[in-house]
Amino acid sequence: MHLEEVDASAWSSLEAATVDPKSGFRFINLCSVGAAGRPQARMVVLRRSDTAARLLEIHTDTRSRKWLELSRNPIVTILGFCASTRVQLRLVGLVCLHPPGSDLAEKAWSELSAWTRSTYAGGPPGDEPGNDEPVPASGEANGKAFFGVVSVRAESLDWFELRRADNRRALFEYSDLGALVAARWINP
Repeated sequence: MHLEEVDASAWSSLEAATVDPKSGFRFINLCSVGAAGRPQARMVVLRRSDTAARLLEIHTDTRSRKWLELSRNPIVTILGFCASTRVQLRLVGLVCLHPPGSDLAEKAWSELSAWTRSTYAGGPPGDEPGNDEPVPASGEANGKAFFGVVSVRAESLDWFELRRADNRRALFEYSDLGALVAARWINP
């Protein structure tokens, strides 16, 4: 397989994961730096992938620590592993936050199921629920005010294929506009 084919295959897998709930790359790790300078990692759902622009999109509650961390330090790593293909994808990139009411957040919200919308209602993520805190009857009205979109523009992709023999690894670098500017095989 040529390097350009490896790159295309990786991004094709990411795009497929946005529509296939059983895809190995549907759930990915978003790694950021916390307020105390410590690494933070959490599992998120890959909602959209744009190969041409080298963009990945996830959704989050804007009251979460994650949102605050990303607003302070927009450099992240995305890590995914597909057990069936035994491929690991590690992308490093910059975040752009799209808060409630932004065009991208409005569009994404309109495409969510009622159940997913309800997951954004209630108290702030990570806080203890208060006894006097009312449970919203419908998350749709309450949750929209806290729904944000996180776009990650990939600067690089570290592709690793775990094989029984001769593991393979490649590194790809992208321009600000998403063009592939460098590709090379590296030692696993």
